[in-house]
Amino acid sequence: MTRRLPYLIVVLLILGACSSMKIDDFTGTGPDFRPETYFAGQSRAWGMFEDRFGNLKREFTVDLQGDWDGSTLTLTEDFEYADGEKEQRIWRITKTGDGIYEGRADDVVGIANGIARGKALNWSYDLMLNIGDSRVKVRFDDWMFLQPDGVLINKADVSKFGITIGTVTLFFKKGAQPKNASSDRRKTAA
Repeated sequence: MTRRLPYLIVVLLILGACSSMKIDDFTGTGPDFRPETYFAGQSRAWGMFEDRFGNLKREFTVDLQGDWDGSTLTLTEDFEYADGEKEQRIWRITKTGDGIYEGRADDVVGIANGIARGKALNWSYDLMLNIGDSRVKVRFDDWMFLQPDGVLINKADVSKFGITIGTVTLFFKKGAQPKNASSDRRKTAA
């Protein structure tokens, strides 16, 4: 049995590689997702981070404001975590070809690379993540799927040294007002 173990491991690795999702699998699907269109203006997201064992570790909301100038999408993300922590990330996303994107942000190491086909977008990037008192470089494999009615589902595997350490799940709603905007409207209406 111990002589067969290496062969079994190789077979499992090959089968696992065969089942990986590919961005071209979504060519021709709809609704058509283009980040520069979807994220222009306001949107809101609700998300959570689960560790590799499926334990819920953090919940958060994100208010987004996007400005598309014809070549670059400047996307400001204001995070508010359930524990009260706040964080901001400003993306500068450039469309470099048909469905091809490059993104930069202060905490992104190098360049984020994205490809959109049909209703899907796949992002890959390294991010400096605050964990306790340390900053740790992690890898994000980010998949976004546009649904009818302006809902966008985002699932990202987070890894370190090729080992998955957790998963981020987000649900975006285009045009959703920021949390503070709704309370400001109530004040002016009173």
